[in-house]
Amino acid sequence: MRRIVLKTLALGLAGALGTLPAWSQAKQVELEFYYPVAVGGPITKIVDQAVAGFEKANPDIKVKAIYSGSYQDSVAKALTAQKGGNPPQVAVLLSTDMFTLIDEGAIEPIDGFVKTDDDKKWLNSFYDAFMQNSRTGGKTWGVPFQRSTIVMYYNKDLFKQAGLDPNHAPGTWDELVADAKKLTKRGSDGQVTQWGLEIPSGGAFAYWLFQALTTPNKAILMNSEGNQVYLDKPAVIEALQFWHDLAYKYKVMPTGTIDWGTTPQDFLLGKTAIMWTTTGNLTNVRKNAKFAFGVAPMPKAKQGGSPTGGGNFYIFKKSTPEQQQAAFKFAKWMTSPENAAQWSIDTGYVAVTKPAWETDKMKAYVKEVPQALVARDQLAVSVAEFSTHDNQRVTKLLNDNLQAVVTNAKTPKQAMEDAQAGANRILRSYK
Repeated sequence: MRRIVLKTLALGLAGALGTLPAWSQAKQVELEFYYPVAVGGPITKIVDQAVAGFEKANPDIKVKAIYSGSYQDSVAKALTAQKGGNPPQVAVLLSTDMFTLIDEGAIEPIDGFVKTDDDKKWLNSFYDAFMQNSRTGGKTWGVPFQRSTIVMYYNKDLFKQAGLDPNHAPGTWDELVADAKKLTKRGSDGQVTQWGLEIPSGGAFAYWLFQALTTPNKAILMNSEGNQVYLDKPAVIEALQFWHDLAYKYKVMPTGTIDWGTTPQDFLLGKTAIMWTTTGNLTNVRKNAKFAFGVAPMPKAKQGGSPTGGGNFYIFKKSTPEQQQAAFKFAKWMTSPENAAQWSIDTGYVAVTKPAWETDKMKAYVKEVPQALVARDQLAVSVAEFSTHDNQRVTKLLNDNLQAVVTNAKTPKQAMEDAQAGANRILRSYK
């Protein structure tokens, strides 16, 4: 583990009739930084480079990044350490973990560290769509760092082969079905050799991909207080029916669950012509695709839109004031315009502040990689990622019911009514 060591030096100045000059003892502040590894690519090397840059800019500070596994592993480890009295001082965890971290008394609101005009300017520079998962109860509890929206990647070469315009991605649900039918190939034995579309439904992120269907269908899944969900609304059930129909009615997508982790590999291997996944996979696709590809926003039903996603910086409460100040300095440095821009370029995540997009390096990048603009521009119609109190239990309940639908074990109506009833029971005590 690397540690952040912050040395502070106080000099007592003496006046003509005052006390003699006095030096205060230098203090050492030890910090641990939990970072999740959840998206493909050499992310740990990029984090190491960023940390080295921070240490160079702050020679009295040493950072030890602890790579804590998936987002789910990371929050579990952080809360276990919290209960044991030894939490990290700073961590990148899901923005949707906010309510859980608050309920556990684990984190400090960011507002308390914002003192100067420069601090206020920095805090106000984040995109509002990202801040929707960072604020509640009139306080800001985390700041966006590696954030994303869901975007649609498509193989332009396969579009050409299917007689489709490679520069025109499907913009509506109807177009998505029509194009995906043309892109789905079957052999003489009737077996599919190339799917038109893959939308991941397995693992922990099924609910997130579901929001890429509910948001365009003008459905919101929860309130901003995190104590009420709206899973059994007609527009929600309609969106889930469409997801089911893509596989079972239109037959343009595999039946059953589609794994989150293997979907990018299927896309890179040409097993699917279109995939929906995080913009955080952009750099991975750019480096490994052997074909021309495009990136497009979510297709519209009644409107456009996607949920935001990804991780925030959080500052933990069981730390000394000096540790918390050092953690704040680290989070602020990592999300400064130049560093937020570099992080976006290196990873594919969306640069989280408007000033980051105005840097010279970001302007040069988008000229080379115009696909990066898709996720940023989609922020204008993006909504908060699904998040509630007792978030892991509620989200698992929703995921389990979504997977029951994609495996044909439940109807969309039954699944969402079951999910709503279960969520009501869990959230009752938070109202």
